[in-house]
Amino acid sequence: MAVSKSTNTYNRQNWEDSDFPILCQTCLGDNPYIRMTKEKYGKECKICVRPFTVFRWCPGARMRFKKTEICQTCSKLKNVCQTCLLDLEYGLPIQVRDAALKIQDDLPRNEVNKEYYIQNLDNQMSKYDATQPSNSALKSKGASDLLLRLARTAPYYKRNRPHVCSFWVKGECRRGEECPYRHEKPTDPDDPLADQNIKDRYYGVNDPVAEKLMRRAAAMPALPPPEDRTVTTLYVGNLPDNITEDELRAHFYQYGEIRSLTLVPRAQCAFVQYTTRSAAEHAAEKTFNRLVIGGKRLTIKWGKSQGRQGINDKNESAPVLEPVPGLPGTLPPPPAFLHPFPPQMPPPPNRPNDFFNLHHYGPGGWGGWGPGMAPPVPPPPAPVAPVTPVGLHYPSQDPSRLGAHAHANAPQS
Repeated sequence: MAVSKSTNTYNRQNWEDSDFPILCQTCLGDNPYIRMTKEKYGKECKICVRPFTVFRWCPGARMRFKKTEICQTCSKLKNVCQTCLLDLEYGLPIQVRDAALKIQDDLPRNEVNKEYYIQNLDNQMSKYDATQPSNSALKSKGASDLLLRLARTAPYYKRNRPHVCSFWVKGECRRGEECPYRHEKPTDPDDPLADQNIKDRYYGVNDPVAEKLMRRAAAMPALPPPEDRTVTTLYVGNLPDNITEDELRAHFYQYGEIRSLTLVPRAQCAFVQYTTRSAAEHAAEKTFNRLVIGGKRLTIKWGKSQGRQGINDKNESAPVLEPVPGLPGTLPPPPAFLHPFPPQMPPPPNRPNDFFNLHHYGPGGWGGWGPGMAPPVPPPPAPVAPVTPVGLHYPSQDPSRLGAHAHANAPQS
């Protein structure tokens, strides 16, 4: 007579027995030569209450020892780390991820229904790829704008710090620097972040960390387009060291046609200019505070208008200064009689005789022009009232002297 297996016997035969945990990079630590202790069926899962293999390790120097808290079945169901219960892809709480992807949690809360649901889930994972998340909603959903803005692009090892030393808080710690715990002021007990429940975090309800991140996302600044419609250039900063122009062009070309792309490796930045303003606005909206290349979040800003930039540079390079006393710019204008030409008549070109102010018509022409050369025709002077020179008078200035007029008895040639 065959004896049927009870539910308790079935669960014992299907307890988890794994060789390596499912961890995020932050919990795993930065030490590549990490050592772990493995205890088979050492603890029960805090979600499904089934025994599972417990791993314990130290993620690095001056950090606390960490261990797995939930089984791998529950971890694959939500695609979270077995220790910190944060999403493996974005590093965010489950409540934030489900709100961004609009995923409804259908995991049963009753112990009997939960046990039946987990058993069916184990059978499905044994038939298909066990490395992928078992939740169909996580497979079909893509990344949203909220997740790209809040996602961590690098490990956050600050979470692995030791706990606060309770003896130091009381003033009784005598270890000093050798104490493996932190000598800091503990968190305020009234702070909501100090009261976190692992089941609420797993089911995505009443999570104070998730609510804090949601408030931060709502207060994040936006990138408004400039008023000048001629600006079609985007500034891209914080670029990786090994990025090439072709890789950057291949990424930004999906938002519109690119007119020019200038890469400045020394400054780790680039300037992307689109042919149309609509393409530039679309690229700025999709990439601002969301674009991650090579594990680095890129800085996106609008470029400056070339016309306005030139005007600003011109004004800045030529400031208006007050006149300095004593310089020619501050002296009064000379008297009118000192001008050799009327204001309406421009002076002749510079010639040797001009140095001596010999501007007259003579045998040599205008101002020293030689014979055979056509003198220039000056413009007709405007009628100007005669100006009587004021000052000293020398005999050489007499027109009747120095042979200005020939004598009447002189022989004519």
